[in-house]
Parts: sequence; C-alpha cells; structure tokens
Amino acid sequence: MYYYDHMEEIFLFVITLIMVGSIFLQVIMRYVFNNSLSWSEELGRYLFIWMSWIGVSLGAKYGQHIKIEVLVNKFSFKIRHMVNIFSELTVIGVNLVCVYYGYFLVNMLINAKTISAPLQINQAWGYAAVPVGCALMIIRDIQSIRASVISIREGEPPEIVEAAVAEPEGGRE
Repeated sequence: MYYYDHMEEIFLFVITLIMVGSIFLQVIMRYVFNNSLSWSEELGRYLFIWMSWIGVSLGAKYGQHIKIEVLVNKFSFKIRHMVNIFSELTVIGVNLVCVYYGYFLVNMLINAKTISAPLQINQAWGYAAVPVGCALMIIRDIQSIRASVISIREGEPPEIVEAAVAEPEGGRE
C-alpha cells in the first residue's frame, strides 16, 4: 500500500531527476563542448508535461486545488462534506471527459505513427500524460469522497468538536 500512497511523489521525483539531468547535460554540451544535443530540449518538454499532469493528481491527493471556502466554512460539518462530495463528483465528470477524449487522441497519434524528430518516439507519449493524470486524479477524488462519506457517517472527530467549543465565536485573534 505504501507505493500506491506515494506513487505520484516517486514518479515526480524520478522525472525531475531525469529532466534536470538532461537539461544540465545540454548546458554542459553547449557551453563547454560547443555542441548541443538534439534531443534534450524535447525530452525536457515531455517530462515537464508529465510532471504537470501527475502533479494534478498529487494536488488532489492533498486537497490543494483551488476551492472557494468562504461560504462552505460557514456550513455545518455534514453539509461541508456533502458539498465536498458534490464538488468531487463534478471534478470526476470533467476528468472522465479528459480521459475519454485523451484516450482517443493518444490512440489516433499511435495509429498515425507521428514520430518526433529529435527523440524518435511516438508523440503519443507526450499526450498520454493527460488521460493518465486525469485517471489518477479520479482515483484521488474517489478517495476524498470515501473520506467524506465516512466522516458523515461517523460524525465530527472529538478533537475538532472540542476545539470549536473552546474557541470563541469570533475565532482566533
């Protein structure tokens, strides 16, 4: 279970190492040996695309995506979780559309045999980041929904209730 819980972090760490290494190699080749590599810039671009889309899933895992919480925070505990469930279901719907159309785009590029000149790989590898990242985000959204359902069923944790009772109405000063 550890690898599943940290798959985005591990993947992003490895991609970052490869991207920084290839760009560093390009700088050394260009400025020290006066000869540039044809493939390093495109590899860096593809890896950055993958970092962005896997990062979307990581943001969902930690609940770091943009949310408007001013109104939601005024609701009761159960309503906040129900709003979270509705929000996550909406995001899942958008991600399903991205996975669906991303799959067809990648499939089209594979069938068209669109090869990138510098790397000599199919360009579908770059575009595959979209459906993969969105599919991972769907998994993280389902986990968030599950956590909200459990919270609604079990109620507010005691330490949160005690902190709310101890805190004055106006909040912390």
